Amino acid sequence: MLKQTLQQKLQQRLSPQQIHLMQLLQIPTATLEQRIKKELEENPALEEEENDLESKNNQDEEFSNNEDDALEGFEDKDRNREEFDLDQYIDDDEVPAYKLHVKNVGPDDERKEVPVSSSLSFQDYLNDQLGLLDLDERQMQVAEFLVGNIDDDGYMRRELAALVDDLAFTLNIHTSEKELNILLGHIQGFDPPGIGARNLQDCLTIQLKRKLNETHDPVVKIALLIVEQYWEEFQKKHFEKIAQRVGLDDASEGDDILMKDAVGIISKLNPRPGDSMVEGQKSIQHLIPDFILRNNDGILELNINSRNAPQLRVSNNYIEMLDEYSKAKIATKDKKEAVQFVKQKIDGAKWFIDAITQRNNTLLTTMQAIINYQYEYFLEGDETKLKPMILKDIADKVGLDISTVSRVTNSKYIQTPFGTLLLKSFFSESLSNSQGEEVSTREVKKILEDCIAAEKKNKPLTDDKLTQILKEKGYNIARRTVAKYREQLKIPIARMRKEI
Repeated sequence: MLKQTLQQKLQQRLSPQQIHLMQLLQIPTATLEQRIKKELEENPALEEEENDLESKNNQDEEFSNNEDDALEGFEDKDRNREEFDLDQYIDDDEVPAYKLHVKNVGPDDERKEVPVSSSLSFQDYLNDQLGLLDLDERQMQVAEFLVGNIDDDGYMRRELAALVDDLAFTLNIHTSEKELNILLGHIQGFDPPGIGARNLQDCLTIQLKRKLNETHDPVVKIALLIVEQYWEEFQKKHFEKIAQRVGLDDASEGDDILMKDAVGIISKLNPRPGDSMVEGQKSIQHLIPDFILRNNDGILELNINSRNAPQLRVSNNYIEMLDEYSKAKIATKDKKEAVQFVKQKIDGAKWFIDAITQRNNTLLTTMQAIINYQYEYFLEGDETKLKPMILKDIADKVGLDISTVSRVTNSKYIQTPFGTLLLKSFFSESLSNSQGEEVSTREVKKILEDCIAAEKKNKPLTDDKLTQILKEKGYNIARRTVAKYREQLKIPIARMRKEI
């Protein structure tokens, strides 16, 4: 049975302007410049402000003209204003001019061009070497197809059976795995050495065989034997077991040197032969800092990086048009639509300018609070001086919500005298030392990293030993916590760090 009731609710909803402001807070400086240019394209009432030098030159030129020239200038200005009548703009069915052209280069823009390499591509380099082989037209097509399936690392990771089917369906060429193996063997003789390998073991084997043919070095022969027959033991770094099996387990110093040299040769091989060719073709991503911090004799000065962001203002033409149409005595339908259009664009331009100003103020306030909180760290850049800090600590200081502080610090960078750093890296949890003081987990990770860097490579420190060292330094943490921090630092276990 249907019932009709009254219910009172209290809800809070974000307006579209508030949502856009949150989005502006989250985007970094590089994206903000594109967002401003997009707004300049979409809103004709928003325009870039002329720089001071250009304005001054215009004023000097205006005052230097005589009276007749000035009158002609005013007549031209009135004529231009009449030509930009909004009635004609509304009645015209053509696309408005402001949507067809926009000057995206501001007066303060810096031209930063990235040089593009015009070197030979990886695939072209391999295809050129195919020309040195004595192949007929059909074999050349199959070989080019194989080259096209080599990935950027230089490996042929696809199954040959799948390539046989692809050749039949795409090029109508019937072949076999045996033929593909023969052609792939030719390709594996190309430069760089190791190209066309099926896996890492195969790649290193190809490189060692070529090196052995060139040098006939017995150490290279031992290295080839290790990779071909004792690959699993080599991956696990069971060097004692390998030395015993290859007959280098004697106590003599010469056997130890041979084993060490063989492992050294393997470690110097290129595990990604195609990477050196593709590296020059990859796009270079420049890191643009959102903040710039300078140390002026112990005084930290913070600025927001907005060098390439143009200064914005509301168009005077649209303000004058709105004033003229508001004063008009006759209010036709077209006039009302014109007033509504102009007012909407002016309000949008004013809101966008205020939103950019509010964004910059919020970013500066939040970043200044972070600097004040971590002042000792920003003076010297010593990670051991980082204090424990979470989002709530900064939110309480600036009087903002935690989510707002998270948006401000997300994907933002600061340029400091000791490097360009991600803002998120300054936040860390805390733990207590033996004196009961709270210290940052970043401080513990830094000490952990230093201990591993100073360890003996032939006898690396285990997690238990690292735990003991930290306890001696006053950090009472469990072994599993040490293992977690080591994994976060992307440091392998002790056995994988072992060297001869």
